[in-house]
Amino acid sequence: MNSENKEKMEAPRILKLDDDFSLIKRFIDGEEEIFDELVKRHKEKVRNIIYLTLNDRDSIDDIAQDVFITVYRSLKNFRFESQFTTWLYRITVNKCKDHLRRKSIRRIILPFKDTQEDPGYEISPESTNTKEIVQHAISKLPDKMRVPLVLKDIEGFSYQEIAETMQCEIGTVKSRIFRAREGLKKLLQPYEKELLK
Repeated sequence: MNSENKEKMEAPRILKLDDDFSLIKRFIDGEEEIFDELVKRHKEKVRNIIYLTLNDRDSIDDIAQDVFITVYRSLKNFRFESQFTTWLYRITVNKCKDHLRRKSIRRIILPFKDTQEDPGYEISPESTNTKEIVQHAISKLPDKMRVPLVLKDIEGFSYQEIAETMQCEIGTVKSRIFRAREGLKKLLQPYEKELLK
């Protein structure tokens, strides 16, 4: 009797086919409405990566939408060779890089217009918001150092996952994260009192 009850309790867990791969297979088999479930599952993580990478609230929704449009169009070609999240975050990081590239080009072409409209990311002297200070400092790091630092120290990715996402060697990832942490330390030095409050 006890073993029967035990089997009944465990059955739902065994039959639960809601992992990413199962959802992708259902999508490929024509159940396109299941894509909403994938979006719900990963939307906040994607938005978080975009925000922490760009430090630009205004662009989050547009870039996140662009990420999921790309995923929707490409999902039928997903090869199941790596985790879905690795593939998704690689697309997210690439969209962030594209955004930064466009922003840089715009600044070169329209320097006066941009400086008039965009006051920059300066922190006001009276600001004591620790989160704001750290985000500002992270935004000052070069892209190739900022992205792996965000993925490792804020999102908790493994070195292997970051290497796959950024399509580079693990040694390169470790080196960039080390340099990013050193750079961050220097950038945060003037705010030591505020951070230690």
